[in-house]
Amino acid sequence: MAVVEQRIEAPPEQVFAVLADGWSYSDWVVGTAHIRHVDPGWPTPGTAIHHKAGPWPVSLKDRTEVIDSQPPSLLVLRARLWPLGELTVRIELTSVDTNATRVTLAEEFRAGPLNWVQTKVNDLLLHGRNREALRRLADLAVRKAAPARRATPTTHRATGP
Repeated sequence: MAVVEQRIEAPPEQVFAVLADGWSYSDWVVGTAHIRHVDPGWPTPGTAIHHKAGPWPVSLKDRTEVIDSQPPSLLVLRARLWPLGELTVRIELTSVDTNATRVTLAEEFRAGPLNWVQTKVNDLLLHGRNREALRRLADLAVRKAAPARRATPTTHRATGP
């Protein structure tokens, strides 16, 4: 099982807001190339994100389904990528102070050929992929938590004789 953690400088509600936006998954889930559809009600149990993963022309279409959702602290997913297999993904969010979250991401193959060839190499690849995914999630959550900056209009005057 690949388990990684990251401290994100945003409260759990802000981090979970990114998780609750199914259309954002291709922005932070490494390997997801395109979100094709997000079921209404995402992320309630039974709803799914329909995605395409991997590089063209060998990309695969499948879906990720919510198994459990307890905002803002837990999201458990069944990520499918057949014919390669299926993963269980557990994302736990824990408040570490008033404005930060510890995110723990645990991912494990549950079915298919990749389940049969679990090795230290697979674990290392998943660890690297998931560390990058949490870095991207942190960027989105911190940006979402930051107040929007408004551009101040400037006036230009022509000067001359």
